[in-house]
Amino acid sequence: MDDRYGTDVLAAGWRERGTKKSAQVPAEIDLVVEVAVDGFCGAITKIEGQNVELEDFKGRKRLFPLGPGFMIDGEPVALVRQKAQPRGRRRTASGSFVADDTRARVALPSRILVEGKHDAQLVEKVWGADLRAEGVAVEFLEGVDLLDELLAAEPPSRERRYGVLVDHLVPGSKEQRIADAVARGRHGAHVRIVGHPFVDVWQCVKPASLGIRAWPVVPRGTDWKTGICRGLGWPAEEQADIARAWQHILSRVTTFRDVEPELLGRVEELIDFVTEPAQAGPALPGGAE
Repeated sequence: MDDRYGTDVLAAGWRERGTKKSAQVPAEIDLVVEVAVDGFCGAITKIEGQNVELEDFKGRKRLFPLGPGFMIDGEPVALVRQKAQPRGRRRTASGSFVADDTRARVALPSRILVEGKHDAQLVEKVWGADLRAEGVAVEFLEGVDLLDELLAAEPPSRERRYGVLVDHLVPGSKEQRIADAVARGRHGAHVRIVGHPFVDVWQCVKPASLGIRAWPVVPRGTDWKTGICRGLGWPAEEQADIARAWQHILSRVTTFRDVEPELLGRVEELIDFVTEPAQAGPALPGGAE
């Protein structure tokens, strides 16, 4: 006789009998999934710990735990962490392939100077691994106005070149006038000054990486960072508020894809400039380099 209840209704797995099992799918960036419980549909933009972040077509972002509860093409799936990939194809945050030997080299005489603490932190976040591998030191320059003083104290040469990154390097600006003067001067051959067109390095982070459509427009006469915080609805009453705002912005940068190309190209240019092997040239009068 056929026993419709089976021999043991309390045996392990009785709850799952007759239900459709969820296929396990590795969570990958840009994979589009639907949340079964409420229909929220979006692409995976970040995987942190045991959570996955989804962004829908309107730019709204939500965080969900990995595991079951998702759907792809109407079929239930469980999102799982990807297995470790072969180390030979790993990339740095800048997109470069990781070298087999990742120990930092002894610092080269050449270095990169950046105008601003936040600029230095962003460069470190994206290019830090590459710079350590090349032995390139990044130094904080309090202002491009002080560049002449630094060059006089520690003159550059073929073996010690300076790459300088400044904010708001646009035609007619103070920064552009200083850059032109250095290029025409005695140190011009061994110094390269580049910059991005934005008011501040904050704008070098893509708005989409922060979940916003665009950076707010700050009225003239308003401190720029304060205006940005207020425009985004963030606290901006004291310096600690500005510092927390920047740390939030910086936390959203995980790879070069989170940074505007106007900065990417300029930093890569400086790295190439300071790591290019010194080329012997004709001696100049007076022993100048």
